[in-house]
Amino acid sequence: MRAKILAAKSALPGSSPEPTVRAARDALDKATQYSIEQMKEDNHWCGELRSNATITAEYVFLRLSLGLDLTQEARPLIQWLLSQQNSDGSWGIAPHYPGDISTSTEAYFALKILQVPPEHPAMRKACEYIRSVGGVAKVRIFTRFYLAMFGLFPWDAVPELPAELIFMPAWAPINIYKFASWARSTIVPLLIVSHHRPIYPLPPGSAANVIDRVLHFLNGLRLFPTRRYSRRSCITWILDHQEDSGDWAGIFPPMHLGLLALTLEGFQLTDAPVVKALESVERFAWDDQQGRRMQACVSPTWDTILMSIALCDASHPKDSKRLHRAINWIQNRQLTQPYGDWQVYSLKAIPGGFSFEYFNTWYPDVDDTAAAIIAFLKHGTDLTHHNVIRGVLWILGMQNKDGGWGAFDINNDALFLNKIPFSDMDSLCDPSSADVTGRVLEAFGLLFRSPVAQYAGSDLLSQMRAASDRAIEYLAQTQEPDGSWYGRWGCNYIYGTSNVLCGLAYFTKHSNRIPDLTSRAVQWVLSIQNSDGGWGESLQTYRSGSRVGFDHASTASQTGWAVMALLPYLAPSAPAIERGVGYLIQTQSKQEGSGKGASWEESQYTGTGFPNFFYLGYALYAHYFPMMALGRFKSSSFLQPSESEFLSKLFTTFNLKSHAQIYPRIHDETGTPPYGDHGSNPLLRSAVLLAEAS
Repeated sequence: MRAKILAAKSALPGSSPEPTVRAARDALDKATQYSIEQMKEDNHWCGELRSNATITAEYVFLRLSLGLDLTQEARPLIQWLLSQQNSDGSWGIAPHYPGDISTSTEAYFALKILQVPPEHPAMRKACEYIRSVGGVAKVRIFTRFYLAMFGLFPWDAVPELPAELIFMPAWAPINIYKFASWARSTIVPLLIVSHHRPIYPLPPGSAANVIDRVLHFLNGLRLFPTRRYSRRSCITWILDHQEDSGDWAGIFPPMHLGLLALTLEGFQLTDAPVVKALESVERFAWDDQQGRRMQACVSPTWDTILMSIALCDASHPKDSKRLHRAINWIQNRQLTQPYGDWQVYSLKAIPGGFSFEYFNTWYPDVDDTAAAIIAFLKHGTDLTHHNVIRGVLWILGMQNKDGGWGAFDINNDALFLNKIPFSDMDSLCDPSSADVTGRVLEAFGLLFRSPVAQYAGSDLLSQMRAASDRAIEYLAQTQEPDGSWYGRWGCNYIYGTSNVLCGLAYFTKHSNRIPDLTSRAVQWVLSIQNSDGGWGESLQTYRSGSRVGFDHASTASQTGWAVMALLPYLAPSAPAIERGVGYLIQTQSKQEGSGKGASWEESQYTGTGFPNFFYLGYALYAHYFPMMALGRFKSSSFLQPSESEFLSKLFTTFNLKSHAQIYPRIHDETGTPPYGDHGSNPLLRSAVLLAEAS
């Protein structure tokens, strides 16, 4: 299979279709201009992070529970909530997705709080939908908590969460650090809420297992002598984990519940921790002509890193002041503080990670850190090598025992926790994922071939090689029978497979088993291309585990992932790549106001929060991923005059008749993928070495 894939690189020098490459260059010029137009004044990017109606509904619940006026915000909140309703009266967890009982119940309740009358057509349809699928008895655990806080659901039907959980040591099979970071930062304040079981006043007019039954019988341990101390310990933990900005973990749920926990324990709205927390919540708001909604999180670091990579792939000048300032902005986000929950199980790891948000020093993540390393290496400035080395050291300290990497924690794989009464979303753990592991391999692979490697030293490079061996073994064990990889943080198999293929491309000489892994994966990507030349994948594949029976409309972001997956293994003139690039060129139609730049429209969500339960729509995914794909395609096409002339001379010198004769030699010698590195083509550099050696 490997020979077949390499043989596909058979186009003669300059035979890559020039009109397609010229059109790709034009598209990149417009995309680059759009990037510049979207840049914030302080040299970073942050697009809207869309989710579903629950976050905005829960913002309404929070304001009501704290006695804060909603009059001024009611109209734009109502406008946005109604705009998200499906034709059957439901609200889904993502656009183009079936209705969801919990999401619909929370949206309906929020609209009631906002004084939308029950006879309103949208409310009647919502009520009919909720009744038709079983009513509030069918809602998930978190929705039960929110309804119980307003007396609309019996607290006895909500799982008990004893505050004494805060005392469990790190070696215990169940303790707060066995939960994923997002669950942990939510559970601790929820321990306080669960103790108090509040019932907040409404505006005028508006099943347990054995362990849980025991806790209910014991009144949730509320009368135990440890309870007062456990509550104080929870509050101490909450205050310790609050950022100076007021945020908790950079996500909305712990910020919501953190505020409730503090006020239930006697804090006033005028106390500094509460004031700061309320300000942080408001920073999550997004207002435009659609109305007002709350983001579940904000993504400035992630967006800025990926946009910088896209600009580098597009051959944006390295000495560009804008790009340099963006790289400097990323540098300043590196977390070197001597604290973080990750240290509980990784005591020896050296701090150096990056977090996703503006304010989140407690929870750096491996994915952001690996992507930051890629951005620094592609930009190629000498001023970032210390950031790269420190990031690598932190990532090495976060590798799981199975060889992969999770997002925020090490060995966070106590999957039995997903069976406790509190969990009905299968999302309490943060085990290894193929997509994060693939990105780490891409970062390591770039570093091995970068001048920065000289700063790493032989010991660190040896550690990286050993870690890469373990990661490749993990990926070999987790490849699906059809050749794809599951995507934990992006939808779905296209995302996971793309990340892995981009990473493994740097290690083809490293392991004998890689050619078989990559060949099967490439064939899978080729097999799912749509008739319009693009690629797409429905969120429903998370639920079914299969692509069968669903409409998989092409999207810009998923097409970008697929094209990037193929470019290291196929010639740019391969029909699948040409058609994919053609799809991106033809669909670049989005413009903002009077701007001259252009981007891509995308209504489908292709980001993943919790598979099957919570999905994300990154506003900029449809921009920087297609931009990366087009940039790498352009760099692989050899149409720059000097490159074309060089290859012609090379073919004459060696009496070569096709790329099929030279690619295997270069590939075997270097294991180097053909797309650009620092804006140049490593394949050409390898060819130069071969020519000089002759």
